[in-house]
Amino acid sequence: MHLGKTVCGKDCVSWATWMAKISSWNIGTPTDNWIACPSLLLIELKVDLIIVSGTRAAVAAKQATSTIPIVLAGVGDPVQAGLINSLSHPGGNVTGVSRLSPDFIGKRVELIKEVIPKARHIAALSNPDNPAYTANLREIDMRARASGIRLQIVTAHSPGEFENAFGAATKEHSDALLVMPDALFHSYPSRITELAAKSHLPAMYDRSDFVDAGGLMSFAVNIADLSRSAAKYIDQILKGSRPAELSVEEPTRYDLVVNLNAAHALGLTIPSSVLVRADKVIK
Repeated sequence: MHLGKTVCGKDCVSWATWMAKISSWNIGTPTDNWIACPSLLLIELKVDLIIVSGTRAAVAAKQATSTIPIVLAGVGDPVQAGLINSLSHPGGNVTGVSRLSPDFIGKRVELIKEVIPKARHIAALSNPDNPAYTANLREIDMRARASGIRLQIVTAHSPGEFENAFGAATKEHSDALLVMPDALFHSYPSRITELAAKSHLPAMYDRSDFVDAGGLMSFAVNIADLSRSAAKYIDQILKGSRPAELSVEEPTRYDLVVNLNAAHALGLTIPSSVLVRADKVIK
């Protein structure tokens, strides 16, 4: 299976469009077998390059091969996940684009505080199966403490545990909910936003499709920018560059999306200071 020749410039736009289309596909609930099997299949097909989105999928691909180039099209912390040695010197067969930058988590906490100034207790919905689980929660707890906020961790390994997680958050009278990045949650935006509304929990998401599904707000990487960056790696590798020598990029643009209908239902008034910075406002 050959991915074909391409050149940067006009053709990189074609790669980027293709990448963005892939990122919108929903092919079921993530499980270990669901993630690992496609990687093993690609190895058997002797592909020239593997493109992955999501930390768990990237780890599965890395475990499946140490020789076929792997391009990251958005993962959590690739160093923490053991995918690369460092951002500047990846080593091995993996390179690409991270989905997180150093200030990403901090800005999400700041936005919650700005929208809900009286917030003192935030619940973080997390999946313990995510390779970045511990590192992400450590970072967010540090940011929350700096803002005078107590962090509560609520977990879900599967869709069947969503209701219990939201129940735990409401039982402890959380003022808001922060949904951590994870493929499991990304597969159920409507279900999660419904539970947030039912629990009367203002929630901050990491993808705009949650807001399109009725959620309050999201602060998320710009998918078009991420796809264009990943496309450049594809082009360079197919032209002969080694992944080990291509430094991993961090995103430079994040989009803020706000749903005023959800805010009204929650009895919240979104400050003008937030609205003026929003890339999209749903009315």
